[in-house]
Amino acid sequence: MGGLGKTTMAKVIYNKIHRRFRHSSFIENIREVCENDSRGCFFLQQQLVSDILNIRVGMGIIGIEKKLFGRRPLIVLDDVTDVKQLKALSLNREWTGTGCVFIITTRDVRLLNVLKPYHRVHVCRIKEMDENESLELFSWHAFRQAHPREDLIKLSMDIVAYCGGLPLALEVLGSYLCERTKEEWESVLAKLRKIPNDQVQEKLRISYDDLDCEEKNIFLDICFFFIGKDRVNVTEILKGCDLHAEIGITILVERSLIKLEKNNKIKMHNLLRDMGREIVRQSSLEEPEKRSRLWVHQEVLDLLLEHTGTKAIEGLALKLQRTSGLHFNTKAFEKMKKLRLLQLDHVQLVGDYEYLNKNLRWLCLQGFPLQHIPENLYQENLISIELKYSNIRLVWKEPQLLQRLKILNLSHSRNLMHTPDFSKLPNLAKLNLKDCPRLSEVHQSIGDLNNLLVINLMDCTSLSNLPRRIYQLKSLQTLIFSGCSKIDMLEEDIVQMESLTTLIAKDTAVKEMPQSIVRLKNIVYISLCGLEGLARDVFPSLIWSWMSPTANLRSCTHSFGSMSTSLTSMDIHHNNLGDMLPMLVRLSKLRSILVQCDSKFQLTQKLSKVMDDLCQVKFTELERTSYESQISENAMESYLIGMGRYDQVINMLSKSISEGLRTNDSSDFPLPGDNYPYWLACIGQGHSVHFQLPVDSDCCIKGMTLCVVYSSTTKNMAEECLTGVSIVNYTKCTIHIYKRDTIISFNDEDWQGVISNLRPSDNVEIFVVLGHGLTVVKTALYLIYDDESITVKMEPSPNVIMESSSNMKTDPSPNVKMEPLSNMKSEPSMKPKKNIFARLIQRMGECTCMR
Repeated sequence: MGGLGKTTMAKVIYNKIHRRFRHSSFIENIREVCENDSRGCFFLQQQLVSDILNIRVGMGIIGIEKKLFGRRPLIVLDDVTDVKQLKALSLNREWTGTGCVFIITTRDVRLLNVLKPYHRVHVCRIKEMDENESLELFSWHAFRQAHPREDLIKLSMDIVAYCGGLPLALEVLGSYLCERTKEEWESVLAKLRKIPNDQVQEKLRISYDDLDCEEKNIFLDICFFFIGKDRVNVTEILKGCDLHAEIGITILVERSLIKLEKNNKIKMHNLLRDMGREIVRQSSLEEPEKRSRLWVHQEVLDLLLEHTGTKAIEGLALKLQRTSGLHFNTKAFEKMKKLRLLQLDHVQLVGDYEYLNKNLRWLCLQGFPLQHIPENLYQENLISIELKYSNIRLVWKEPQLLQRLKILNLSHSRNLMHTPDFSKLPNLAKLNLKDCPRLSEVHQSIGDLNNLLVINLMDCTSLSNLPRRIYQLKSLQTLIFSGCSKIDMLEEDIVQMESLTTLIAKDTAVKEMPQSIVRLKNIVYISLCGLEGLARDVFPSLIWSWMSPTANLRSCTHSFGSMSTSLTSMDIHHNNLGDMLPMLVRLSKLRSILVQCDSKFQLTQKLSKVMDDLCQVKFTELERTSYESQISENAMESYLIGMGRYDQVINMLSKSISEGLRTNDSSDFPLPGDNYPYWLACIGQGHSVHFQLPVDSDCCIKGMTLCVVYSSTTKNMAEECLTGVSIVNYTKCTIHIYKRDTIISFNDEDWQGVISNLRPSDNVEIFVVLGHGLTVVKTALYLIYDDESITVKMEPSPNVIMESSSNMKTDPSPNVKMEPLSNMKSEPSMKPKKNIFARLIQRMGECTCMR
C-alpha cells in the first residue's frame, strides 16, 4: 500500500550499493511522469541513457539495449504501475541477464510475477512498523526527539494507533502537530476519527484510482461490511451481486489494498478503510440522496426513524446494544429499491417484512428477536442468511425453496430445536449450527445437499446422533461436532465422504475410531478419540497403537509424544490414554492392515513415521560404539516365523540351525542357503531382507519362513518381544502390516492375504520388528515351492547386503547349505533415522512400476 516507505527503502539501498557498479540510475515517480505526459516514457528513456552513458541522445528501446548491453548497471525503477513502463525502460530478457541489477518499487505484485520466468526475482514485501518503531518515528517529527513529551504520551499513543504503523501517516501527522498545544492535539485527533488527513488520503488513494469500476465497488463493499469476514463467504455474496469477486479480491490483494489472514479472513488497514468510507461520503456531499452505503451510527438511526431512505442505498449497517430498547418500523426500508447488503445487530423491527427489498443478497440479523423467519420476507435472491444469537425456535414454518442460498449461519441460537428441511436448499454450501444447545435433531434431508462443503455442529449438547444420511455427502470437506457430548458413535459409512479433509470431534462420547477412516483419501486433519493433528501424523499413531500390546501403551505413547516436539500438529500424551483404550480394543480385532499408496513418494511420506518407530531402536553414542563388543560377548539366538505351508521346511531349518548353535561360536554362526527343491533363500543384513520375486509367472509359492538371528543383552526371547512383521511391496506401493498376535497364530486366510499382494518380479522388503533390547543381526527369508515349480534363482537387488547360494542342488534329499555369519559385516540392525529412510527411498528408486 502507499505510504509504507518503498521509495525511501529503495533510496537507502541505492545509496549504500551504487558505488559497486560502474553505471547506475535512479528513475523516480514513473507512474506520475507517465500519467501527466503522453511522452513520459520517452523522457524517462533519455534520463536512463544520460545517467549511465553521461550523454543526452534521443533513442528508442532498441538503441538503449545496444548501448547498455554488457554494461551491468544498477537501475532503480520507482513506482512502476504496468508492464509497458518496464518494456519502455528495456527491462527484458535480451540484455538484463548479463549481470544487470534492477530494484523496482510497485504496488502491484503481478508485475514482479511477469518477470519471474526470465529473471531471478526477490520479492520484498514492506510491512507496517510495530508500536515502538512507530512511536519513535512519530516523536522525531512531532518533538524532534526519539520519545514524546510526558504530558502528551497518551495522545501520542492514540495518534500512533490511528496510523497503524504507516510511516507516511506518522511523518505527516507528526509534522502537523509539532509545537501545537495539548488542546489542539485533542481537536486534531477528534477530527481524524471523522475526516481522514488529506495528505495521507491522497497518497493512499492512488491504488484505488487504478482500479476499474467493478473492483472499486468490491473494495468499497469490503470497507463497509466485510472486514474480518471469511474470504470464501464474501466471494459468494459478492458473486451473488453480479460482481466478479474471485478476480476482484485477488487484484485487491495484489495491490495491497487488502490482506488475507492465515485463517482466510479479510484484513484491511484502518487508514485504507477510512479512505474508502471517505470516498463514499465525499461523493454525496452535494447530493446526500446519492449516498450508496450507510454506516455512521447516528446517520443510520436518523434515516430509520425518519424514513428518509433513498433508492440509491445499496448497503446499510447498524449495530446496537442488546439493551438499547429501540424499535424501527420496516416501512423505513420501503424506498431502498437497490438494497442488497443489510446488517442489523440487535435491532428490533416491527411491521411487515415485505418492505425489505427483493434484491437482498446478504441478510445479517444478529440477535434476531422473532421465533422464525417471517413468511412474507422475500428470500429467493438471498445468498447468505446469518442469524447469530437469534431467538428462533425453528427457521421456517414451511420449507422454503431457496435455490440461490449458499450460507446459513444459525450459530448461538440457544432456542433452536430442529434444523429445517434441507430438501429445498439445493445449493447450500455452508451450514453453521455452532452452540445451539437445545438442538436435538438434524433433518435427514441433509443427505440431499450435493454441494454442501462445511457442517459445524460444535457444542450442540442435546444432539445425540448424526443422521445416517449425513455420510452420503460426497462433497463435504469439513465436519465439526466437537462438544456434542451425547454423540457416541461415528459410523463406518464415513468412508463415503470422499471429499472430507477435516474432521473435528473433540469432547464427544465417541470412543471407537471407525476402521474405515484410514481409507479416506483426502483427509488432512483429524481430532477424534484423544488423537489430534494432521492425518499423516495421526494414522501412524493408530497403526502403532494397534501393533503394540495394550500393556505397552505407555511406552508407545511416549514414543509418539516425543515426536510432537518437532511436529507441533501432533498431540498424544499420557493424560489421554484412557480415551485411547476403547479405540485400541476395537483396533485389536484387526489381524492386519494393508496401506495402499498412490505413488512411491506417498509411500515414503505417509508411513515414514510408522516405519521409523517400528524399525528403530534409539542408541546412545556409548551404546553405539560398544555395539560390536556386545555382539561378540552375547550368544547368538535365532527365531523362526512360518507363514502358509512351512511345517516340513521349518523343522529342517530348525534342526540345522540348532546344530550350528551347538557346534559354532557366535561369530561364525551359519545360516542355511538355497536348498532345491524345497526352498529358495535370501539373506539380508539387520532387521529386514530385501528381494525380488522370480520372474517366472508360473512360480507357485506355498509358504515362507523368516529366520531372525539376534543378540540380546537380557534374558528376553524373540517370541516375547516380537512386535510385528511388515511386508513392503515397492512395485505396488503397498505396506502390509501384521501384528504379533497374527504372526503367532497365522492361518490360511492370513496367508492368502500375503500371497495375493505378491506377483512375479515384484520388488519386496520384509521387516521383522523386535523390541526390549534385542539386536537383530541377520534376517533370512525362505520361499517354499512345489518340487516342479522352481526354475529361477532368486535375484538380489543391487546395493543391498544379501547372500544366496551360487549353485542349485539337484539332490532331492534335505541337504542344507550353510552360509557362515563371519562372511558378513556386522552393523547395528536399527540404524539412525536418516539411514533407515535413505535405504527406504533407495529401494523405491529401484522400482520401475508404480501404481
